[in-house]
Order: sequence, then C-alpha cells, then structure tokens
Amino acid sequence: MNTRFIASQVIDQVTDGRSLSDILEVALLKVKDSRDRAFIQAICYGVCRFYSRLDVILSHLLKKPMLAKDSDVHALILVGLYQLTEMRVPEHAAVSETVNATEKLKKPWARGFVNAILREYLRRQEEIKGLIKDEMEAEYAHPAWWIKSAKAAWPAQWQSILEANNAHPPFAIRVNHQHLSREDYLNRLNADAVSAIVIPETKEGLILESAMPAMELPGFASGDVFVQDGAAQLAVDLLELRPELSVLDACAAPGGKLTHILEREPNLSVIAIEKDGTRLRSIKENLTRLQLKAECICHDVFDTDKWWDGKAFDRILLDAPCSASGVIRRHPDIKLLRQATDIKALAETQLEMLAALWPLLKPGGLLLYATCSFFPEENTQVIKRFFAAYTDAAEEKIQADWGLACEVGRQILPGMHHMDGFYYARIRKAISVQ
Repeated sequence: MNTRFIASQVIDQVTDGRSLSDILEVALLKVKDSRDRAFIQAICYGVCRFYSRLDVILSHLLKKPMLAKDSDVHALILVGLYQLTEMRVPEHAAVSETVNATEKLKKPWARGFVNAILREYLRRQEEIKGLIKDEMEAEYAHPAWWIKSAKAAWPAQWQSILEANNAHPPFAIRVNHQHLSREDYLNRLNADAVSAIVIPETKEGLILESAMPAMELPGFASGDVFVQDGAAQLAVDLLELRPELSVLDACAAPGGKLTHILEREPNLSVIAIEKDGTRLRSIKENLTRLQLKAECICHDVFDTDKWWDGKAFDRILLDAPCSASGVIRRHPDIKLLRQATDIKALAETQLEMLAALWPLLKPGGLLLYATCSFFPEENTQVIKRFFAAYTDAAEEKIQADWGLACEVGRQILPGMHHMDGFYYARIRKAISVQ
C-alpha cells in the first residue's frame, strides 16, 4: 500500500469539487494501520491548506502547464512537494515513495517526470523561495480572489485572517452543564494528565493543549462533553432562553448548537429541521449520547407549509448556509471548493431563508442569525437588506467583550480569542407595527 498514492487520489477528487472529509473518510476505510491513516490525513489536509503555494512552486518547475487529463499526476507532485516543504519526512523517502506511487497511475511516463520535478525542486529550492516571496498566492497560501476579498472586507485585519486560516485549529470542547461543571471536568482532565485551558468568553468551553480522538475524551460516550469551537458556543447566551419557550433550530446539523440549547435550558419545546437525512441521523445520535430530546424533522426549511403546524416560535436560530470562510483552518478544502461567484448566491439564499422563517416568529420573539463567514456580503449586508424589507424587524444589539462590533451584528474574525470566524446578529420582532 502506497500512502502517497492514496493521498494524491483524495487531493485529485477535491480539486474536482468533492469534500475532503467525505472522500477521506471513504479512503481511510481501506487503511488498517493507524500510523498510515494519520500520515495520509496529514498530507491531505496539508496539501489543501497550502495548495496555492505548492501550485506556484510547481509553476516555477514546469516548462509548460500540465494538461487537465493529468490532474492525478499533478496531485501526486503536490503531495511530494508538500512533504519536502512542510513535513519532516527525509528527502530521499519523500522523493522515492512519491515516485513509486506513479506505478498506480498506469502512466509509464509519469515516473521519470515526477522524479525530475521533485529533484529539480531540491536543487533549486533556495532560488524558488526567492522567486515566490513576492507572489501573494504563495505567501498567503490562498487563491487570489480570497486574498482580494479579505482585503476589501477587512483592510486592517486581512493578513491576520489569512494567517489564521493557515494555522491548525485548537481542539475546543463544551462541557455538558447538565452532567457536571466545567471546573469538575477540568479537574478530571488534569487527573488524567490532559492539559486544558478555559475559554473565558464561554461558560462551558475548554481548549485542550493537544487534540485527541473524540471517543478518547473522558466521559464522551456518556455525554459529558461535546467537541465544539468556542465561537459556536456563544449562540446559546444570545438566544436569551428561559423555561417553556418554543425554539426552532432551522438548520440544525450536526446538532452542536441544538444540544447546547437543551443542555442550558432543558424545559423547552424544541424543533430541529434538517433536509439531509444522513445529517439528521447525526443530530439524533448526538441527542441520544447527550441524553437530550428534541423533535427532529427531515425537510427543507423553505417548505414551511409541509412541516410547520402554524404555532409560532419564541426563538428561532438560523445558522445559515454560508461560504464557511471562517472555518477554513478546520476545512482547508474550502479554499479549493468555493468560488468568488458563490458569495452573492449564498447571500441571496440567506435572505430568502430569513424571509421564509420570519412569519414563524411570534411578535416580541427573537431570531438569532449566525454564519461561520467573515464576508460582510453574507452578514451585515444581508441583515440590512432584511431590515429594509421588514418594518417589524429591528436589531437587538449584542453587548459583549468578544469579537468586533459591526454596523449590524458582531463579528469574530478567524483566530480571535482562539476561535473560528463567526458572525451573529439578533433580530427582535415588533409586538405591533405602528
């Protein structure tokens, strides 16, 4: 089994528009050795994270661009270059094993070609470092449109955003308040020689010094803890929950915010909507593990006449589908999968979702709009357009010591407070229209 070949096949499929996590999950089913699995995963995530930089390096090694039909060879070369530039793999092993992987491609010419490219890099690596130092896509390891968009959106912070996107994410967890306190769980971790720190902006959040498989977390199987970034944990306080309220989680998968709502306030009537059956099953599994209950409905949230019983909600959480620009460090394939034209289309969908859900909110009720994006087009601009169309909607300001105050809502940029990028806006429905 050649681990480089498996990794290159995954990368090739990502560049063809498929999700890294989905492809990798399937690919790793065939790999029995845990070290091989970890190595393949590290390469796949690393190549996606630094794809733009690796591609610029390759452009300086090629005499002419590669053909689209040879995307598999292209992916394998990037796997080799990633090992040579970012990993502590001995150079001879990185080259020889990557070259050996060409046998699986059934392209006899590829062996000599891949060998020549990788050895050319080793001979010229200092020269190439000089050649690429002024190329933005190489320096920041993002496609040009990402860099341009980040600059336009956040002219003072764009560099820190891109650098955070390229960093490894912290391993953040949420303690189930119904089972034990954060302090008690922290003591349990310390007793097991696991180092962790409190996320001060949250009430239940911790960051572990080192990541570990979720199943190895003390009390995971019994529902004592949930893996969730600190930024996502902020939603529950913004909803102003109290007993007996009716709550709709409009885009609920995978159930992180939903379960947090129920942990914080068990005496609620909660409906969770998710149109994807597989993702709905993951919600139910999380509810079961955490010993919580909610009504889960598999339906498109837009088709309210097919799932809504006409009883208005006190609270609605709309964690809207978005570019996911704020979680690139967790999902680096987003850099490859997302296109500049997607942002406008996503913003239209977000506005349509708000319009579809607004009639479901009681007068005086609160809707919390959330995205894991840092693009204003998906955040403040969507909310401003919504306010322009609905006179019974008004912003309820978020008073907080986290993130940045925006014209409307509040933004956490990637890396701030050791968190993912997230946007929140609270919208109150008027009791009566004057």
